[in-house]
Amino acid sequence: MRYLLLLVVAAALAFGACGGGKSDAEKSSDALNQGLQAHLAGKLDQAVTDYRQALTLDPQNKFAYFNLGLVYETQNHLDQAENNYRLSLGIDPDYEPPLFNLAIVRTALGDPQQAIQLYKHVTSLEPNNAGAHLNLGLLLRDSGDTARANTELQLAVQLDPTLQSRINSLPTASPTTGTPSPTATP
Repeated sequence: MRYLLLLVVAAALAFGACGGGKSDAEKSSDALNQGLQAHLAGKLDQAVTDYRQALTLDPQNKFAYFNLGLVYETQNHLDQAENNYRLSLGIDPDYEPPLFNLAIVRTALGDPQQAIQLYKHVTSLEPNNAGAHLNLGLLLRDSGDTARANTELQLAVQLDPTLQSRINSLPTASPTTGTPSPTATP
């Protein structure tokens, strides 16, 4: 039995050495996971390198683009964050994390109308996203659409009652940004 196991291991090693190794998609996934580890450890330069490696191996990796956007948003490089979120959305227009974060970026860049449209898209995809309803409600309140704002804010509180205290504590309506976290779950 022990020899059979050694033969299987030896055959696997030989097969790997002869070109049967990981595919580019698997290597991209590995680079993405390394980037996530670096990102979570606060090693943002290494995370960027790893995410870019993932994209070199798989240019359609929406998760790598999203995570690059997160790094740039964290560093307040909003144009680069927006670009990467849009690249992620170019691959999957209904991928919620970059939609949500792009709305945050568009708000920060002074384009609340586009942010409203993005939050509406998020809530159409995920009606139970309390944060999107909250931010949408606050933007609608800022724009003077009180009736729709109140509907969105009430829905946000129904979904997450802890949001009521946040709404009450805001002297003016300004969307919450929170701290986005890296994600690579396909």
